[in-house]
Amino acid sequence: MDGMSMNIEQTNMEKLRSVFPECFSENKLDIDKLLSLCGEYIDNDFEKYKFEWKGKADCLRLAQKRSTGTLRPCPEESVNWDTTQNLYIEGDNLEVLKLLQTAYYRKVKMIYIDPPYNTGNDFVYTDDFADPIARYKEVTQQTTKSNPETMGRYHTNWLNMMYPRLRLAANLLRDDGVICISIDDNEITNLRKLCDEVFGEENFIIQIIWKKRSTPPNDKIIGAAHEYILIYAKSISSVRINLRERTPEQLARYQNPDNHPKGPWTSGDLGANVKGGRYVASLYYPIKNPNTGEEHYPPQNGNWRFNKDTMERLLANNEIYFGEDGKGRPKLKRFLTDVKDGITYTSIWDFVPLNTQGSKEMTEILGNISIFDNPKPMNLIKELLKLSCDNTSIILDFFSGSATTAHAVMQLNAEDGGNRQFILVQLPELCDEKSEAYKAGYKTICEIGKERIRRAGKQVIGNNEQVIGNREQVIGNIGQVAGNKEQVIGNMGQVAGNKEQVIGNCLKKDGDSGQIPINSYLLPHTSPDVGFRVFKLDTSNLKTWDATPVEQEQIDLLYERMNHMIHRVKPERTDLDMIYEVMLKLGVPLTYPVTPFSINQKTVYSVGDDCLLLVCLAETVQPEDVEQMTEYAPAKVIISRDSFADDTAMANAYYILRDHGIELKLV
Repeated sequence: MDGMSMNIEQTNMEKLRSVFPECFSENKLDIDKLLSLCGEYIDNDFEKYKFEWKGKADCLRLAQKRSTGTLRPCPEESVNWDTTQNLYIEGDNLEVLKLLQTAYYRKVKMIYIDPPYNTGNDFVYTDDFADPIARYKEVTQQTTKSNPETMGRYHTNWLNMMYPRLRLAANLLRDDGVICISIDDNEITNLRKLCDEVFGEENFIIQIIWKKRSTPPNDKIIGAAHEYILIYAKSISSVRINLRERTPEQLARYQNPDNHPKGPWTSGDLGANVKGGRYVASLYYPIKNPNTGEEHYPPQNGNWRFNKDTMERLLANNEIYFGEDGKGRPKLKRFLTDVKDGITYTSIWDFVPLNTQGSKEMTEILGNISIFDNPKPMNLIKELLKLSCDNTSIILDFFSGSATTAHAVMQLNAEDGGNRQFILVQLPELCDEKSEAYKAGYKTICEIGKERIRRAGKQVIGNNEQVIGNREQVIGNIGQVAGNKEQVIGNMGQVAGNKEQVIGNCLKKDGDSGQIPINSYLLPHTSPDVGFRVFKLDTSNLKTWDATPVEQEQIDLLYERMNHMIHRVKPERTDLDMIYEVMLKLGVPLTYPVTPFSINQKTVYSVGDDCLLLVCLAETVQPEDVEQMTEYAPAKVIISRDSFADDTAMANAYYILRDHGIELKLV
């Protein structure tokens, strides 16, 4: 193992080589031949439609430059380290995204980011080609700098920050995944063009307009009362957008005044417009009111929605409504049990809380620390989760800020019993020493984010226990437990046969949007995962060779460098540091369990519930130790080079594992 992140360029080349081997000559790609095979023939027309800016090519190279960093575990800052499936990562998100490539490639269902809007005061990180980790450490030791409009490359700086990060993020999305990006008018135009290039114009879903405030500011000619949320799919043919839950007001429209056996209904139009100006004979006929005998014809320039046979069946089943007095024009009874589970989302969102709610939530949880200007309200992110995710999705936010995304994931899991997981990434920007946050003891934004998750998790658990009470008791509008667990008698629901079947007058499947689905009460209910594992970006645990040229008279320096490399793992790094770097580089998720145990008085580590990996960093590993390792049937055994006394011992280990069909990896 070389201690470097996934080689994206090599991976892409191998994909191309497998499909177009004829486009490679002397191990190099012939781009002209590749284009011609795809029907794109080279011409000299340089006036083509394209989106360009200074530094774009460098950004792409930077995105694909392999990282030499690692993520070091911090159990002492985590919550429920041994059981949680959530991650909070401190570090430059560009390097972190590179490190996540192997373990989380095409596994993320939804990405939500709230990046700097480039208002002139926002910090825009300047990346560095030579040594990104050194640059990261330098930046985190000083107050971050803004990107004022007076700079000559105001938009360019922002694009250079966003482009490589979006490129890397796209690799992590599942085929049915989506990315949601909050933005305002400063960069919406550039962001649309950027996403068209990264995700493909054909994968654009919608540009949501979110009403974020009720009283527009008066500092501009026209006060902006909205922001945008851009949504792109990884593949528009694979994506599935969920329906929006009906509100209590919408459900209230459905009633059952005639005690119809199909349950509550609302009236709907029976007429249909004439297509092409031509009546359809089978859809034009009189409907006789059974109460009065009066015949009703379709409205002018229209037909009925159904043919005569269907209409007679609807009449026989009492599914046609003639008004409260029974003498009106016929209408269709639209039953709640027959309609979709929800309604289609629209592009204007005025049904979620305003931005002031986000600030209120932060104050309620952490007090008035005044570090975030406009933290997003939790219910806004929760609605995006409902729109795009299933119950087991991985959600990534690599501009975590106030950690609203984590709060929303935990809250939604508590409401519907889901097992969604979050991965949050945040640069540990220093808080201004004059800020209330700094005075309260928070030195970086990451410290605020982690504390918000800790306190929000306790709040979610408390609310969850209050709502649920216990597994056997249903309290509230949904129903009452009477007699025993199996019998629920209530105004809105009735359990028939067993706990899983609910027959209700007003509820179908999930009930109204303000209630937790009744099945979550009746089935065993577990507490949501409110923990998180903390990792911090750092240099690799493996030493790197110093290739700086030395003069003839500096031969002692060369010997010193060679002696320095005898033991390749840095002495200040722990076994856990090394194990999690191994997991990252081999593509194993960071949430997998790591279990230490002993083999012949030597500590080894099992990674995964079924010993997917077996890691040994102990000294003086003998053949009998390796033989015993094979009994655990791991897929791979990872042993430090320093663990072997000599090359013979290393060779013995290789042949023993090979004979058992187990791969050996050295670090």
